[in-house]
Amino acid sequence: MDLSLIIMQLLSGIALGAVLVITALGLTIVFGMLGVVNFAHGALFMIGAYAGLYLASLTGSFWWGLLLAPILIGAFGMLIEFVLIRRLYGRSIDDPLLLTFGLSYILVEGVRIVFGSDGIPFPTPPQLIGVLDLGIGFFPRYRLFVIVLVAVVLLALWLTLEKTRVGLIVRAGARDPTIMQVLGVDIGRVWLAIFGLGVGLAALGGVLAGPMRSVNPEMGSLVLAEAFVVTVIGGLGSIVGAVVAGLMVGISISLVALFAPEMATIVMFALMAVVLLIRPQGLFGVRGRTA
Repeated sequence: MDLSLIIMQLLSGIALGAVLVITALGLTIVFGMLGVVNFAHGALFMIGAYAGLYLASLTGSFWWGLLLAPILIGAFGMLIEFVLIRRLYGRSIDDPLLLTFGLSYILVEGVRIVFGSDGIPFPTPPQLIGVLDLGIGFFPRYRLFVIVLVAVVLLALWLTLEKTRVGLIVRAGARDPTIMQVLGVDIGRVWLAIFGLGVGLAALGGVLAGPMRSVNPEMGSLVLAEAFVVTVIGGLGSIVGAVVAGLMVGISISLVALFAPEMATIVMFALMAVVLLIRPQGLFGVRGRTA
């Protein structure tokens, strides 16, 4: 088999992995910092794709859709946290899981009623149509853009969480909310910011995935499964783990699809099983919750 074909498939896997990383990162942040398993994450990914498509159509620009959809859906996530999730902190982990499962069903069926069940094409922005000659093969401009944008977002997120006062407050508030309240920090705002960020990242993943697949009410279901696999492989609550595992899963799916397409989806579950057998807490997880 041609080596250039394998390399191009590897790059496609990195692009797929980039979308998985940004989506799973939202799930990981919410679980790692709030202890909430957000089963509506896939539905919010899907809502983000629809919002991006609608805003791009309304403004005539993909870029406005890419910018505004994560912000608006992130704000919607804050509303969910304030009205619903906040009441369940300190209770069994099953309570928010069941709540968000029900919310997911409502969101999916609501979108189905409004937009129908058929897939809607998400046009690629004109500036990113076509392929680039990389010397060893041709690679879609849009997928290269996805890789670069996700890398920039990850860097910005890391700098914000690790190098700024806001990031320090968020991390400290997630680890010990009682102490932060004693110090005068409004812990409710910290919870809002964390959940809104997680949902905004899901929406960003949805917008980025839109031009790579059709937008439909069921698109979040597979992504939710993939995001959970990435989260488990990387380690529950581990941000670094989500990045590494997302790329591992994306590359594995892409390379296996080249040789055995029917096995492409199965490979991520096989990878998860192997990792859990060797390291039950995941690649970068520790026993117990971690941020």
